[in-house]
Amino acid sequence: MADFKILKSEERRLVFGWASVSVTTDGVPLIDHQQDIIDPEDLESAAYEYVLNFRDCGEEHIPDLRKKARLVESCVFTEEKQAAMGIPAGTLPVGWWIGFHVDDDAAWEKIRDGTYKMFSIEGTGTRIPV
Repeated sequence: MADFKILKSEERRLVFGWASVSVTTDGVPLIDHQQDIIDPEDLESAAYEYVLNFRDCGEEHIPDLRKKARLVESCVFTEEKQAAMGIPAGTLPVGWWIGFHVDDDAAWEKIRDGTYKMFSIEGTGTRIPV
């Protein structure tokens, strides 16, 4: 399993990072923290669903802690999109890159102090043994 950092823009209260990665730059399916592998096509569909219907960010998957940040950037870097952009194979993972403007002061402080180190897509799915 690979670790990915989130990047912050202090002045603009922006935070960016990989929401999820399906395939590493070495072409290996990534096993996430829940020991799942997300198929690139499923990840792309989930990303589009999120952008069309939600676009906000919460904390700890708690419904009462939603609306802490607003989506400003989203791109699923599939192999096909990377090729179309002229990005050489193996440069980026196959994954979903996101960015948020953080509105909530307490959530921003947790990002700044390192309490929150990564994103979670808070998705649901059906596990199929591989």
